[in-house]
Amino acid sequence: MTSHPVIKLKPGKDEALKRFHPWVFSGAIAEIPSGVTTGEIVNVHNHAGRCIGTGFYEGDTIAVKMLTFAEVPIDQQFWLHKLSLAFRLRESLGLIKNSHTNMYRLVHSEGDNIPGLIIDIYGKTAVIQAHSAGILLHFDQIVAALKTIYGQDIEAVYNKSAGVLERMGRMSVSDGYVFGQANDQNFIENSMVFKVDWETGQKTGFFVDQRENRMMLKGYCHGRRVLNNFSYSGGFSVAALQGGATSVVSVDSSKKAVDLCNENIQLNGFGEPTHQSVCIDAKKYLEQLKGNEFDLIVLDPPAFAKNHHNRHKGLEGYKYINFLAIRNIAPVGLIFTFSCSQAVDRAAFQGAVMAAAIETGRNVKILHHLSQSADHPVSIFHPEGAYLKGLVLQIQ
Repeated sequence: MTSHPVIKLKPGKDEALKRFHPWVFSGAIAEIPSGVTTGEIVNVHNHAGRCIGTGFYEGDTIAVKMLTFAEVPIDQQFWLHKLSLAFRLRESLGLIKNSHTNMYRLVHSEGDNIPGLIIDIYGKTAVIQAHSAGILLHFDQIVAALKTIYGQDIEAVYNKSAGVLERMGRMSVSDGYVFGQANDQNFIENSMVFKVDWETGQKTGFFVDQRENRMMLKGYCHGRRVLNNFSYSGGFSVAALQGGATSVVSVDSSKKAVDLCNENIQLNGFGEPTHQSVCIDAKKYLEQLKGNEFDLIVLDPPAFAKNHHNRHKGLEGYKYINFLAIRNIAPVGLIFTFSCSQAVDRAAFQGAVMAAAIETGRNVKILHHLSQSADHPVSIFHPEGAYLKGLVLQIQ
């Protein structure tokens, strides 16, 4: 067995690990060996000296992210096994070699028992985002495992980790291709076509976590006037138009996002006058509504609460935009409203929306509770992974 530095826990601080929660917080640690570096593989021992498992040392509030709860070597075979399990799950979901959809998430961090690793597949390109220095240190092994699993079905691998790791104060790394070069940037989701910009776009380029929610929205749009607020690249806008919306307005504060949205609208055979894009702050657009302009509104903002310190401010933000939407939507209108803030749980988000509804005085009903698509699984031992919360509301 490979010898790794040993991190020893305080008495009784192994309870969460006994329940297979993958995080060790700094306050639970009794001893850290000198010289251990960020991203290094460490063994975690309870206070009695028994090895509980192996993980990456993070050197932060979350001090260790667990890779395994057994003492096994973290080698090429380990990564091949982990990625093969993730691949088989997506295969069981019908996402591998699907003629109607060729973009999906292959690895979803803790949800696939690989904390810190995101891999999204776009056709024959894999876009990898490391949220841990340890992942970056094992990047070559991860890429090798991908090549073994996919063979000729993967022609390029792009590393999109620079911004994440720099914001975390980890290591300096440059984005770029580590293998091959992408030949195409147009991909399909449920027969809709989208251009994906992983080099300069948000996250890995596209929000594949909303795939199933876009399909649901499509079924509600026939004959409706639709507002897609915080529209980014227009995923919900294309779905609405394909679903028979009489008109769609896409709103985003980013000119680049608006241009990408317009390109995606055209790729799917739509355009003016049915579709209109507006480059303006999404909150300001909602504030300017006079009422009864829309029958269906999508609210899919970026995370308003990126951590627990700004949770209250984030909840106020969700309350405000939902208040504006509920107040102004046409009678018997529908609102698809979301939060992607991990620091805001489902109950708190629903509470903010309820508070908004109370202030409008309108009768509001919940038709559906929404979440992330199935290729973004949530480990039952890590409920924090259920980051995307959504409600479909009917406003009377």
